[in-house]
This record gives sequence, C-alpha cells and structure tokens, in this order.
Amino acid sequence: MLKLSIGQFSSAGEKPENQDSYGFRLPAGDLLTFKGAAVALADGISTSSVSHIASQVSVKQFLEDYFCTSDTWSVPKAAEQVIKAVNRWLLGQTHNSQFAGEPDKGYVCTFSALIFKHDLVHSFHLGDARIYRLRGRVLEQLTHEHREYVNSQQHYLANALGVHHDVKIDVSSRRTAQGDCFILMTDGVYEHVDDGAICQIVHGNRDAPELAAQMLVETAFGNGSTDNLTAQVVWVNDVPLQQTLQIITGIDELPIPPVLEVGNKIDQFDVLRVLHSSARSHVYLVKDTISNKQVVVKAPSIEMAGQEAHLDAFRMEEWIARRVKSRYVVGAPEQRFAKTAFYSVTNYVAGKSLAQWLEDNPQPDLDTVRLIIEQVARALMALHRKDVLHRDLRPENVMINEHSAVTLIDLGAASVAGINEFIDSEDVVPGTAIYAAPEYFLGQAGSEYSDQFSLAVMTYYMLSGRYPYGIDVAKCRSVTAQRKLKYASVLDADRSIPFWLDHTLKRALQPNPVKRYNVLSEFIHELHHPNPAFLRRERPPLVKRNPVAFWQGVSAVLLCLVLFLLFEKFQ
Repeated sequence: MLKLSIGQFSSAGEKPENQDSYGFRLPAGDLLTFKGAAVALADGISTSSVSHIASQVSVKQFLEDYFCTSDTWSVPKAAEQVIKAVNRWLLGQTHNSQFAGEPDKGYVCTFSALIFKHDLVHSFHLGDARIYRLRGRVLEQLTHEHREYVNSQQHYLANALGVHHDVKIDVSSRRTAQGDCFILMTDGVYEHVDDGAICQIVHGNRDAPELAAQMLVETAFGNGSTDNLTAQVVWVNDVPLQQTLQIITGIDELPIPPVLEVGNKIDQFDVLRVLHSSARSHVYLVKDTISNKQVVVKAPSIEMAGQEAHLDAFRMEEWIARRVKSRYVVGAPEQRFAKTAFYSVTNYVAGKSLAQWLEDNPQPDLDTVRLIIEQVARALMALHRKDVLHRDLRPENVMINEHSAVTLIDLGAASVAGINEFIDSEDVVPGTAIYAAPEYFLGQAGSEYSDQFSLAVMTYYMLSGRYPYGIDVAKCRSVTAQRKLKYASVLDADRSIPFWLDHTLKRALQPNPVKRYNVLSEFIHELHHPNPAFLRRERPPLVKRNPVAFWQGVSAVLLCLVLFLLFEKFQ
C-alpha cells in the first residue's frame, strides 16, 4: 500500500495578507488505489487584490474535483481536465469583474501539484513555485519557473492560472521509491534557502515533515524574505507491490462454475438459455431473481482456469461495463451481493451479432452501412471519453436489433488508461488479427487511432466482403514492412460506391496512425460528405478498381477482333 508522510506550513511573512494556498488529500481504500494522493500549492500575484481568492479556489477545487473524475482516466488526463476547468472559472471571474482586460489585477495565481499513484508521481506546474525531489543526499529541481525577464532584476509571470484561455501545463511523470522526499515551495522560500540548507532541514526532521516545512519557512524569513512563504514536505514511506486485476476489480480467487444447463441456478440467477458455449467460455441468458430482470452471465471454461490473461478479460469486462454509460455500449447491473463463483454479469442485449446480420444481408446498401458504423463510432467515442480502448472491434462483437440499433459488446480485451498506470500489460496483439491495427504488430500499446483503423476495416468489409490489406497486416512486424503494404480499392463494379469514399477509407486505414483522421467524428463525417480534396482527384481506372473485370473486358474485345478477322478472311 502507498504510504506517505506529509507536512506543510505557510506564513504571510512581512505582508499583511497571505495570498498563498495549499493543501493535500490522502484518501484510503479504493480511492487511494484508483486516484492516489494529491498535494497542491498556489501563490497569488502581488499586483492583484483578489489573487488570494484565485489561489484558494484553485487548491480547493483541484483537491475536490480530481477525486471525482472517472476511475478509468489516467492521472494526467484527470488532473489536466480539472486544472483547465479551474482556469476557465478564473478567466470568467476576471472577465465579469472590474478587472476585465487587466489580467495582472484579476483572478490569477501560480499552481503546482503532485499526485502519487502506485509507484508513480505525476507533477503539474504553472508559474514560479518549485517542486524538488530529494533522493538520498541529492536534491533535484523538477520544475522550472515560467518567468520572462525584463532585466537581471525585473521579471514577470509568463504562465499561470487565469491568464490564458489555452492554458499550458507542464506535466511530467516518474517512478518513485521508498525513501524519496518531495518538497514544494513558493518563491518566497526557495529564493532565500540554498540547496544545502534544504537537505539539512528535511533530513534533520525525517520523522516530522510538518516541522521541516515550518523550519524551511522560518529560515527563508530569517534570511530576508519579504514575500508570503509556503512549504510542503512529502516523504514516500512505502510503495505498493505490483497490483493485479484481482485486487483492482475486487474479484477474488473464486472457483470456476461447472457448465450450466437450462433450469440450473448460480447465486441469484436462474439459467434461461445457453447463448454460447466453447472451449474458452460459456455464456448464459439468466433471470435475476432479485431484480426480476434478464441479464447475461459469462463464465470461463474449466480448461482456462490457469490462463490468467483469459481470466483478467472476465474481470475487466464487468468492471468497465459498469463505468461506461452509453446506449451504444453494453452495461452491467450493480453488484449487490458477493459472488460464490467466478463469472461476469452484463446487461442482456437483444438481437443478433453483426456477423450473423451480414450473413443474412450480404450486400447492405451504403446508407445502412453508414447507419451501423456511425453507431459503432458513437460507442467507441463513449469508451474513449473514459480513456478506454476497445481493441477487439469486429462484427462478432457488435449486436444489432430489429430496429437497426447497435450495441458494442465484449470489453474483455479493452485497455483502461487508469489501470494501465499500475498493471503491466502483456506484449501481445489484442483482439482479432484481421481487424487489428498495424501498430499492435510493432509491439505498441495502441491509441484511439487503433480503434479507428479497426472500425474502418469493418466498414470496408461491410461494403465489399473483403479486407483492405488481405491478411498482410499481421505479417508486417516492422515499420519498413508496413510501408510496403498496398491498399486495395474498395470500389467494385458490382457495388454502387462513390469513388471519393474509397479515399475516405484509405485515409482511415493508413498503416501509420498519425496519417489517419485526427478524431473519429471526422471519419464519420466524411463517410457521409465527400472531402473536397478527394473530389478533385480522378476516379481510378477500371484496372485498379476491378482488375478481373478489366481483363475480362480486354479478353472480350480481343475475342471480337479475332472473330472479325476470321470472318473477313473467309469472305
């Protein structure tokens, strides 16, 4: 378990008012596991009469709102979202006050924070406070001051909260270890205490961080500081061992249930129907006798009992489904009672898989394909907003009902940024190779661009019954090999597909992720509306669109020519 000792002290010094603000939050239980512990420091600027409000609000809201963000978000994403929200509030306060147009008199403050999660420490910094790390006897400054110097004696803040709409935050992450000490100080302290004194004071009060913070402030004041003074000292007493999904999701080592049949019961669930059964898993439609609702129970097969990666997929699926709220993504009911066996529970989604639907509708029209793909994209965007990648997008994992409403299922291969920070992921290609993005075959972790690639492959397949690179993507295990991949046009003489749509798909299917669309919504937009740049390009010749049809045509012309010559000869 992560264990910290935190001390802090602040003084107005010679000034009549203390414009500094500071605080920390060291939670327990799941909140410490998923969100970590936070320490924050803000310093109001001397030219403003309201900057003390800015610093107080910044620290208070950061320490409150950060811990309300999603468990699935990474620390940097969660913290940056909160800081940007605070920045917008400060800008709004200045805009609506008598200080509009005079940011140096408005709601402005510096801001620095540390978040400790598992064995990582993340820093967030704007302004001219400082964060140090003391490891052994080595003191390292982790931040730099955002100052612009007029001359050697005069400077002004170039970056702080409440100054710019597009706030720039210095963000860094690093491993921490037992015995590390982190020190946050305003300029009123560090400008009047040298590195040697900092080390001596902090080490000399190893078991009393509160006293160490006070001594840093008092030393700076005694050395002539005329500013407000604030110091915070954080000792890392212990870092947790490697976490497992068993610990994270709260699913203990339970026995794998036997194969169930209609009429059997597992906990409060009555088995109504066997939906799927294989050597890897068994899926049942069940009735929850407590809520009287139909849900789905999925259990691993007994043969997979020793496959931790396979079991982790079960642990993750229900955990994610309970946290992503979208009509396009399968959900999960709240767990009210402890399970007696190892299985996952998700909501029941009526309908058939898209794979089965395509067998029944082998050549769907373009508008229908667009309708389905747009809904799948909305499901992916809902996951991405939670910092989750699906990583196994394929027709078998998409359900469609009689009204053409789509639901994305099977979250077992999903990657969660907030969990990846303390779970070592295996270096394997996730999902199904024919739909997997090329970067996975290079050993990369993947991104939202990777889900975009898989969505584009599925779009291509629905329109053509083929794959854009055949099976070649899985064979390319180097960047050089991937550069040689040849995209096959989706255009077909037997299907009415606009030529510009081929360019849309080709961009989303670029082997290099950075050459794809910046966001999924842009890809979806261009599935409906031709990009002017694509319209300016000529329609590709038949030999590229359909080589078979081209050579059949050539052969037919040659046959006619031969017959004509024979006819002329025997006339």
